[in-house]
Amino acid sequence: MSADIRPIAESELPEWLRAVNTGFLQPAPFSDSDVAQRAKYTDFARTQGAFDAVTGRCVATFRSFAQELTVPGGAAVPASAVTNVSVSPTHRRQGLLTRMMATELRAAKERGEVVSTLIAAEYPIYGRYGYGPATGTAEWEIDIARSGVDPRWSGPGDGGRIDLIDVSEAREAGPLLHERLRAVSHGTVSRNTRWWNVVTGVEQQFSARGYKDKFYALYRDAAGEPAGLAMYSADEHWTDAKIPQITLTVRDLIALTPDAERALWRFLCSIDWVMKVRTGYRAPDDIVPLLLPDPRAARPVTTADFMWLRLLDVERVLAARTYAVPGVLVLEVADAAGLADGRYRLDAAAGTCVRTEDPADLRLDVSVLGSLYLGDESAVRLAALGLVTEERPGALALADAVFRTARRPWCPDVF
Repeated sequence: MSADIRPIAESELPEWLRAVNTGFLQPAPFSDSDVAQRAKYTDFARTQGAFDAVTGRCVATFRSFAQELTVPGGAAVPASAVTNVSVSPTHRRQGLLTRMMATELRAAKERGEVVSTLIAAEYPIYGRYGYGPATGTAEWEIDIARSGVDPRWSGPGDGGRIDLIDVSEAREAGPLLHERLRAVSHGTVSRNTRWWNVVTGVEQQFSARGYKDKFYALYRDAAGEPAGLAMYSADEHWTDAKIPQITLTVRDLIALTPDAERALWRFLCSIDWVMKVRTGYRAPDDIVPLLLPDPRAARPVTTADFMWLRLLDVERVLAARTYAVPGVLVLEVADAAGLADGRYRLDAAAGTCVRTEDPADLRLDVSVLGSLYLGDESAVRLAALGLVTEERPGALALADAVFRTARRPWCPDVF
């Protein structure tokens, strides 16, 4: 079989969405209003489709959008976020994804985007395109009865307060808080207007999937300034004896300070009738378990890789972040696509990265550098797996000291 790969026209968006649903095994239909809303936020120049040469049907999909990624030190670098990647089961193993990915990565670099990001639905796919897992995620289910949290908790003891607010207030406060959070939280990505509209129900992603209302709890500090926001929903389950067995699920929790974070979690764990709290996706080193008087009451339900990173401009991206200790490393980077290969001299103290002819200290693939970049992975561990070669004794230990961060990077968003 053969297929024509090209950016889609706006008139082809319904067919493209059908192919996305097919690829993700989502038979739910979409309405004309769904299509119209998606069109408002779709950059058609960045939306590829593969069309079967015989039937003309869309059989593979690929889309990217502009994003900003916060790196260690607080700088925001331009990223190309990849999403809606699918290949219909009738057209697998024909190189369609490889062709679409090559087109996108070349275009992203020409646009000046220094990295590409994605959330990998399957682990084995994206390493061959130069992506490496760069952040992890975790989720816990808290058994409130075991947790030791006092159900009589009456509010923060730090002079702050928590108020329940309505959706319009949350729609206003949320973006402002998130912008402040991503200025200090590496691994966090920007959120566009559509993200906030969908999460607050102003718009629906697909009308057939419906929308469940949320509750919104705003934390204000002692000066009255908003410093945290929790969005959550609750099921409605009672036993035959009319005893509530409610599970509260956190949909998003933004905290700018430790006081705000502690107060919001204690609030969520002290709501009447709630027997369990699902934390939603959190950083692997989140404070949640240790915040509880009995940390074992927080049962891990998810531990996984999450956001994957693909470096496109090594010089710019390595110079963009800060490093915990001084040191000079010469990195020999291999990149089968030819986008980021070369030898680079990183001076952590000066915050510079330039191409060099100096002898290499470490040799590694661009995908491995993606895993190291945000500080979540160990060069020593990757070397034990045969993924990094040490050419100068001590370079692996120095790389760990230079790249690792005190807190693990965290991306709170699926995209």
